[in-house]
Amino acid sequence: MARMTKKADLDELTLLGKGARPTKKLEAFPNRHPERDYVVTLSTEEFTCVCPATGQPDFAKLAIQYIPDQKILESKSLKLYLWSFRNQGVFHEHVTNVILDDLVKVLEPRWCKVAADFGVRGGISITVEAEYKKKDG
Repeated sequence: MARMTKKADLDELTLLGKGARPTKKLEAFPNRHPERDYVVTLSTEEFTCVCPATGQPDFAKLAIQYIPDQKILESKSLKLYLWSFRNQGVFHEHVTNVILDDLVKVLEPRWCKVAADFGVRGGISITVEAEYKKKDG
């Protein structure tokens, strides 16, 4: 049972079980299986931001995949983090890479990929995929 969730795993989590407000804070808890490669996938169809030029809303389906090393992403913190982009003016390519950079900073994963499939606007859809791979050594 040493690999099960421990009460101490919750010590660093400040958002879980609390009120919901948008925040740029991502939280993580210990990976109890760091000796194994496994893929965690988180997805949503409710990501929104706005066009930095027109202010019109942009909607996207996001898929986040990663192979954890020592940390696992706490999902409520991800929800509140993604919510924080709702009224932010940002290009699709930029926001996808910002999300990847923020995840890598918090998780230090072995591998991570963010895919953002934005809805059609002006007759064109945009899909952006950004990927990170930890360097060996």
